[in-house]
Amino acid sequence: MTTTETPVRRRSGTQAPEPRHGKPWTHGLPAAAFLAPFLILYLAFIIGPAIYGLVMSFFDTSLVKPGLGSFAGFGNYAEALQSSDFWAGLWHTVWFTILTTPPLILLAFVFALLADRAKRGRWFFRLAFFMPYILPSAVIALIWIFIYTPELGLLGTGLAKIGITAPNWLGDPIWAMPSLALTTIWWTLGFNFVLYLAGLQDIPRELYEAASMDGAGPWQQIWRITVPLLARTTTLVVVLQVIASLKVFDQMYIMTQGGPNFATRSILEYIYDEGFTNFRTGYAAAASMLFFLVVVAVSAVWFGIVRRQQKEG
Repeated sequence: MTTTETPVRRRSGTQAPEPRHGKPWTHGLPAAAFLAPFLILYLAFIIGPAIYGLVMSFFDTSLVKPGLGSFAGFGNYAEALQSSDFWAGLWHTVWFTILTTPPLILLAFVFALLADRAKRGRWFFRLAFFMPYILPSAVIALIWIFIYTPELGLLGTGLAKIGITAPNWLGDPIWAMPSLALTTIWWTLGFNFVLYLAGLQDIPRELYEAASMDGAGPWQQIWRITVPLLARTTTLVVVLQVIASLKVFDQMYIMTQGGPNFATRSILEYIYDEGFTNFRTGYAAAASMLFFLVVVAVSAVWFGIVRRQQKEG
């Protein structure tokens, strides 16, 4: 008795997948080859120095002595936690973050909302707000040093014309940090502006049209539609801005060098001074690891909020 095999009918326009030849581990080789240059540079300039910095934080390493130096254990960490200069630098960083984060979020949202509703010249607003962000920190510092220069700067002369005596913006401990915050707001506003503008363009226009037909005014539309639908964008903007403000260094170092009387010395500048001025790189590494924990804690809070938003959404 013979049996005949019936051919398997295939639908028109479809083809059976071709079997892969070769060993399974070779299938990812092309992707690995493309990623290899980035991975090598990432390991060499990010992961490698980070691990070496962690090891160095447990030793009395110095720039004027070869090698890691003598083992210090957690002595560098204990010294940093007991140092008033360390806590002062951390407080200056937190105070700068408090001064810059709310305006950079609120102003970015307002300007993005206005630019999104502009019928003409939208490209101009994008360019105008984002242009300062691409300028180097040294250029920004020189521009604002000229603006803040007593008796000669644009801000001082402008106030003098209306009978107001301008303070020493960068030389007064009371005004130095707000002046740096104002510079940073003008400089970095464009990044948050672009993020909000991208989020606004993803909101369907039909929602606003339906709300308008139901009698909702502009403020009600913003509060009931725009703000809730931009919740994830706002979370992203807040966390990125907090982390960026915590890592402030360039404009402070160039414009005030931490002065006057260390009133604007951030934690990163404190770490820089200990490592490259006092040559205590082991202690500076320990202080930087403590600051790294602060940044990680902020990032962990963001991940927690995003996961909760994903579950609720």
